[in-house]
Amino acid sequence: MKIKEIRAAVVDLTPEGKTEPRVPELKTDGFTSPMARYPDFKQGDWNPGWGRVACVVTAEDGTWGLGLTTHSGPVVSLINDHFAPLLVGQDCTGTEKAWDLMRRASAQYHTAGLASYAISAVDNALWDLKGKLLGCPVYTLLGGPQKEKIFCYASNTILSYGTQNSIEWFLELGFKAVKLFARHGPESDLEGIRKTEELVARTREQIGDDVELMLDAWMSFNVEYVVRLVEALKPYRLKWLEDYLLPEDMDSYIKVRQRVPDQILATGEHWYTIHPFALAAGQGLVDILQPDVAWAGGITALVRICHIAEAHGLSVIAHGGMNYPYGQHLSYAMPAIQWGERSEGVSPPGVPLEERVILPGTPVIKDGYVTPSDAPGFGIEVTKEWLEERTLST
Repeated sequence: MKIKEIRAAVVDLTPEGKTEPRVPELKTDGFTSPMARYPDFKQGDWNPGWGRVACVVTAEDGTWGLGLTTHSGPVVSLINDHFAPLLVGQDCTGTEKAWDLMRRASAQYHTAGLASYAISAVDNALWDLKGKLLGCPVYTLLGGPQKEKIFCYASNTILSYGTQNSIEWFLELGFKAVKLFARHGPESDLEGIRKTEELVARTREQIGDDVELMLDAWMSFNVEYVVRLVEALKPYRLKWLEDYLLPEDMDSYIKVRQRVPDQILATGEHWYTIHPFALAAGQGLVDILQPDVAWAGGITALVRICHIAEAHGLSVIAHGGMNYPYGQHLSYAMPAIQWGERSEGVSPPGVPLEERVILPGTPVIKDGYVTPSDAPGFGIEVTKEWLEERTLST
């Protein structure tokens, strides 16, 4: 069966909320970022504002698969103008060849970064299509279930409901692990370290000793700040520190590993394709690799990353992997993945997780665990008409 059409478009898949949060939403500056050294620029000033991308790959018999990614501005053009003409006419089940074609064809403008987002959307759509054509879930194509269910943690990416309120809600939902986001970086110096310690200390007291706690820095620290902060946070037993340096600064990753050998380190959501993960694994720079299945090259790339991790005795957690069925199927099949992240705000306090499903057909986390759909492909329950209604541009 040949690929008949590949089409990408900008979509708005924001779920329609029914339940009002039980606490008011307040204005906040959010968590820290690499732009924190320029306080005059708020996030709305420097964020490009690109939307979500839906990619549909259609076979000759009309069967189709769906992939999602972000950064619509350039990514839609990359898919429609470059990858679609390249892949139309290729075998629908040839995911290895298609991934390699896209990777090599985009080498002239760098496969990592924005090209990787585009590759991810096409690759995931092809896996969805392949599962539908073969009549089985994607996790079966990846080797079958490796675990009975996936342990999930909740990331407090939306701060506007108050961290304490959100953490309380996560515990009510049954999560046994939660992740905080740092509000301060090197620009805040000692005051920032103290405030971060206060945040972590309050949360540790709130969750007790039987719930795991992690901290995400979102690319915002430097070597000195990591060393000082890790020392200050030792009493609170962080499971890991995450995403603490600019993603391309591999020299600093080496230095941090040397300076804080006892701290579990995790990163990778802003690493693209397989090579940064191979370098980090080979040199022992981090303990947990965190590629995003919609950013780093799709299922095809993440399977390779999981194998790299296993070869070096490391583990993998797909960034935001429990938000969509793509990461759920990958995590269900891969031995290197034992935990799954639910992010994108999880849900406001008091709002059921069922109301926060962005892509219909995505199983909902129950008591801190989830099991993927066993329907063909990724089990996505949408029609092309449903997508067209939510399409903003082509």
